[in-house]
Amino acid sequence: MSTVREQYLEAMGITVWLRRNVEVTETVISDLSEQGWNELQESVRSCTRCDLCHGRTQTVFGVGNHEADLLIIGEAPGAEEDKIGEPFAGRAGQLLDAMLSSIQLSREKVYIANILKCRLPDNRDPKPDEALTCGLYLERQIALLRPKVMLALGGIAAQWLLKSDSTIGRLRGGEFKYGEHQTPLVVSYHPAYLLRSPSAKSKAWEDLILVTKILQKDL
Repeated sequence: MSTVREQYLEAMGITVWLRRNVEVTETVISDLSEQGWNELQESVRSCTRCDLCHGRTQTVFGVGNHEADLLIIGEAPGAEEDKIGEPFAGRAGQLLDAMLSSIQLSREKVYIANILKCRLPDNRDPKPDEALTCGLYLERQIALLRPKVMLALGGIAAQWLLKSDSTIGRLRGGEFKYGEHQTPLVVSYHPAYLLRSPSAKSKAWEDLILVTKILQKDL
């Protein structure tokens, strides 16, 4: 039974990222907890646990360094990502590469993944059950990687990771803690948004500077 607050938010069209109305068996979680990178990638490749599997060209597992200090997390693959099997492709990917370069990083030095591993039809927002189902794979990726910092790009990625319904404008600009290891998490704008709203690039730069400061704490 949803609370009055949840019903109000849903009526307003705000997705509430809560683990409810979805059954996730302990067996699935246990199986994933034993998997390494190769096994996990194969589990994602063959996944049919939600209807998104029917519309994909291929799954988009993630890319980068398995020993990276920085984990970048987006929402879901788009058409270009679905085609090539790599997150953050096309113009948004090029901008992300430039953003990383500005802080002396590259795709080869970080790890990049999405919450969802399959393309969403018509670029719609993910449904809570889809994000929950696929999010288990991301959680295992995080456990394997043990990053020093996580950077959530876009409102939906930030809301899911933080279990929040706040806007990205309210979430960015500070440092959160994620999971049992209290991993520092920074929220920023998605590169696709920055392409549409170049005036927000200065704020994204501030977020990158914050990421850099956190990374340098342990040096």
